[in-house]
Amino acid sequence: MAVSPRKTGTRTTAKKPAAAKAQASAQTDIAAVEAENLRASAIGDAASELRKKELIELVVARCDVKKRDAKPAVEAALAVLGEALKAGREVNLQPMGKIKIKRSKQVGNAQISTLHLRQNNATRSGGKDPLAQTGD
Repeated sequence: MAVSPRKTGTRTTAKKPAAAKAQASAQTDIAAVEAENLRASAIGDAASELRKKELIELVVARCDVKKRDAKPAVEAALAVLGEALKAGREVNLQPMGKIKIKRSKQVGNAQISTLHLRQNNATRSGGKDPLAQTGD
């Protein structure tokens, strides 16, 4: 079945058949369900590890970007965070929290660090920032 082109201004565009629109909508719905399942499994199972592959998938689902665009950004961010922690710097990234190194030692070809993570309860519960409130 041939689709007749439609003329708009000086450009010619072809109409998408209704079946193609329905298929694209169904794929979007499936992706949304899969992303929600990933989010639920990451939050619900506290004992499971969040690996880089899953982190990238969650970022793709939340930001609505393509994986090829998100992957280098996530990998670069992880590299910067790792370098900062290795250098002994504190990391303060809200809403994740503040990471402080308590102890660190070199063992063989690795550095072992004990970290403290402080997270703001208001951030997790959706509370307001006290600086934004008026002092009536």
